[in-house]
Amino acid sequence: MRVTPGAGRDDVTIDGPTVRLRVMAPPADGAANEAVIGLLAAALGRPRRDLTLLRGATARKKLIAIAPD
Repeated sequence: MRVTPGAGRDDVTIDGPTVRLRVMAPPADGAANEAVIGLLAAALGRPRRDLTLLRGATARKKLIAIAPD
């Protein structure tokens, strides 16, 4: 997925094979990563504990694992 930190609003969109997330949190001290996990968990209707950031902690492209039901 592709993340845009510091956006004007939180938003999740699907653009072909790419999931795009915009978060208002700044890209500092992991705030944007926490916002991404929270936004994606809410969009999927899953608890935050089911999502894990696997790759891309300091990059715009991120890989997030979702625990099975």
